[in-house]
Amino acid sequence: MVELLAPAGNFEKLKFAFEYGADAAYLGFKKFSLRNLSGNFTLEELKQARDLADKLNKKIYLTLNIYPYEEDIDEILRFLDNKGEFKPHGFIVSDPGIITLVKNFMPDVPIHLSTQANTTNSLTVNFWHNIGIKRLNLARELSLRDIKNIRKKNNSVELEIFIHGAMCMSLSGRCLFSNFLTTRPSNKGECTHPCRWKYFITEETREGEYFEVFEDNRGTYLFNSKDLCGIYYLPELIEAGINSLKIEGRMKSIYYLANVLRVYREAINSFYDNPEKFKIKNKWIDELNSVSNRGYTKGFFEKRNNLNMENFESSGYIRNYQFMGIIKEKKEDKLIIESRNKIFKNENLEIITKNFENFNITLDEIFDVTGEPLDFVQPMNIFYIKTDTNKIPVYSILRKKIA
Repeated sequence: MVELLAPAGNFEKLKFAFEYGADAAYLGFKKFSLRNLSGNFTLEELKQARDLADKLNKKIYLTLNIYPYEEDIDEILRFLDNKGEFKPHGFIVSDPGIITLVKNFMPDVPIHLSTQANTTNSLTVNFWHNIGIKRLNLARELSLRDIKNIRKKNNSVELEIFIHGAMCMSLSGRCLFSNFLTTRPSNKGECTHPCRWKYFITEETREGEYFEVFEDNRGTYLFNSKDLCGIYYLPELIEAGINSLKIEGRMKSIYYLANVLRVYREAINSFYDNPEKFKIKNKWIDELNSVSNRGYTKGFFEKRNNLNMENFESSGYIRNYQFMGIIKEKKEDKLIIESRNKIFKNENLEIITKNFENFNITLDEIFDVTGEPLDFVQPMNIFYIKTDTNKIPVYSILRKKIA
């Protein structure tokens, strides 16, 4: 079965990723990954992550996919020389120098080539495979036809593709926009996403006069890509021989992570159960629309030049639901909840579970940990409600419809 690969921005998200159906997760150390602004993992947490994955028969892949400068090398060397304290199930790397270091320090750990390496053809696939790369994450800019042709010409290397999440305005993320405008380098994990900003033009002799930039009169967010939604191509990608389907989003919320994963988990299982009768379910699309997104595109799977990629009107997220809390524990008739937004007594909320059993619930009473009744709960607080807990598992999520 194809692997479902999830992002894990911190240890809590890793637990939810595995709970909601991921076969493997990719995560980063406090440095050296392209999401340095997410929580990421300490060395001790990485050890715990490996132990958790082994216990659940899952895998974790560590991202070392920055393009380092000379001053970064000594620190990378110190990290890799951890005396065997931590070994992932694979390293995700883009820079040839780091590939060499990984092979020297941990020759028994498989190396996966990041999409940052921009692999777009079978000759490049063969080059990387011949120097010992086990898996390649192909460039996002490939069509389904391209992917199939690459697989036909190399049957021995593992291929991985992004199937859902944010897209970049540059070739698979190789971008210097952030470097120029904010001095924060994209390829060292500090991108400020200036491609999402709104732009104006000014004439040099008319200081202070700004004119909106229009693209076919549709808006001014010229570089703002929509998010990828590739669920429609799930059967073709599996049949093409893709080994791993990757979700983007180490910076996204637990609600985003869990809901997207449960959709793709059920869709993948449904395909393998009956490939001939597989079809996209409306509930999957509804749930993908329920998480924050910038509007969806089918990406480049149909053709390399897709004219329906950018959202010219706004770089803001579309949000239909608010993430309210998570079920931390069950005790007899009590659900122990950690709030993620302000929650009021008598609010109507929905509880979602990994198995698509959703429950509507009214919070007639809410209590703090000492049993005192409350009128509301602030974010990041523990409280409990009394209800029938039989059908509601731990790791379920509370949400509120807002649109």
